[in-house]
Amino acid sequence: MNSHFDVLLLGTGHNALVLQAYLARCGLRTLALDRAAEPGGGLCTMLNPRLPGFTHHPHSFFHRAITRMPWFRDLELARHGVRYLEPELNVAMLLRDGQALEWWTDFDRTAASFAEFSRKDADSLRRWTEEFRPIVEHILLPEAQSPPLEPTRRKQILSQSKLGRRLLEVSAHSPLEFVTQNFEHDAIRAGLLFFNGLREVDLRQPGFGHAIPALLASPTKAQMCVGGSGNLARGLVADITEHGGAIRCGVELKQILVRNSRAAGVELRTGEQLTADCIASGLNPQQTFLDLLPQAAVPAEVRAGAARFQYNLLAPLFALNVALCEPPRWAAAARRPELERAFMFILGLERCGQFHDIVAAHERGEIPPTVAWGACPTLFDPSQAPPGRHTAFLWEKLPYALRGDARNWDAAQAAHGRDLLATWTEFAPNLAGSVLDAFTHSPLDTERALQNMTAGDLLIGSFAKGQVGWNRPFPGAGQYRTPIPGLYLCGGSTHPGGNVTGLCGYNAARVLATDAGKQVWWNPPDAEAALVSLGA
Repeated sequence: MNSHFDVLLLGTGHNALVLQAYLARCGLRTLALDRAAEPGGGLCTMLNPRLPGFTHHPHSFFHRAITRMPWFRDLELARHGVRYLEPELNVAMLLRDGQALEWWTDFDRTAASFAEFSRKDADSLRRWTEEFRPIVEHILLPEAQSPPLEPTRRKQILSQSKLGRRLLEVSAHSPLEFVTQNFEHDAIRAGLLFFNGLREVDLRQPGFGHAIPALLASPTKAQMCVGGSGNLARGLVADITEHGGAIRCGVELKQILVRNSRAAGVELRTGEQLTADCIASGLNPQQTFLDLLPQAAVPAEVRAGAARFQYNLLAPLFALNVALCEPPRWAAAARRPELERAFMFILGLERCGQFHDIVAAHERGEIPPTVAWGACPTLFDPSQAPPGRHTAFLWEKLPYALRGDARNWDAAQAAHGRDLLATWTEFAPNLAGSVLDAFTHSPLDTERALQNMTAGDLLIGSFAKGQVGWNRPFPGAGQYRTPIPGLYLCGGSTHPGGNVTGLCGYNAARVLATDAGKQVWWNPPDAEAALVSLGA
């Protein structure tokens, strides 16, 4: 029997769930559809199939500022049992000579760590952090939490204020230029580029010079969800169902139905048809406009825009997940005991020039010398393993098309997992006798599990080639509405982009609720008004 809804949502990644939760609270009849067995997309917490009680995170673990996100408060996720930790020694970059560059939740301790390498760089850290705090608060946060402004209008408004002009000036550089111009020690340069750049943008990309000082000035650091990242998805689902929304998993989409030139529903592979007043797609542009929509229903320029959408060369991850009888014991902790409680650890990164080697290896489809990062979640949340036991993981940026073909990963990943464990053991010698079980996850495995992450791109689209803001994913579809009436976008391919922020879904909620004639019951910021209010 066919069913009709106010809104059908395609995919149940966290952005789609955030959007659905807002719309359900607006009184709209919503249904989200996903081929996965459980909702949440990359918010996946899996149980070890061989060792009961051990919990692993194959996709998403480090979350930034989740508890400060407006949707976390609006959707009362704490009431639904979602809880986060933000460990004090937030990040430690371990060097082979026993030194460590440390980022703490306490800024003064971070500055002291920088000063051990370079007092000049510690002063630069403090100066940029203080200068960018008002830029983050008054410009970047309102922009991230609002539909994007048209670029010419945005530049015009920013040019009228001191803060705005400074942001434009710094943004004109690439992250690589910013770091080399403002910091002198090679290890500090490398750490800043990795921690605040490589994981999100091409370090050579002009227009992102502000990315590093903005993250330095952020009041929050990396967080972890108690019980595993899947608990965030479960909290969102709880709020959706509490307010009348529905979710169906294990279903395959065949096509988006278009009637009278308007998106009007979907057909499943089973032949079942579901109709709706509008469709919100959390899928990527190729899936939405090329795979699911009839060709005749999509203007040629829209199909061309979707086809041109590019994915990140450096985004794919290789993961090594281990179950342990004891946590990693760092050799460097003999001199620096605080490292035993480091949350995120970075291994193999010693100098700034390694980034050029990493990029070149990705371009050739080869595995570069190891630079990796990870965590031991059970140090902070013992519930994720049996009593006295631990889980840990190590992630590495590796090419999707290994030696020119992603299918090569199926034969290569086990051996590379062993190589990665050997490198890890150089820094934590006790791992040689502590591993109870291990398994790997390749960039190809990511694409197989999460099809919207084409080429293993966890960020669901590059920020290069102008694919930012108003033009993300492409001109004409950059404000969550698309050129197809009744069809909206809400996934990581929209502003402000990938990573677990929920802001793509949060911003889309305002647009869909307004178009549906529903009251925007929450209090979202107005980016244009915020920028105008900065004055001269």
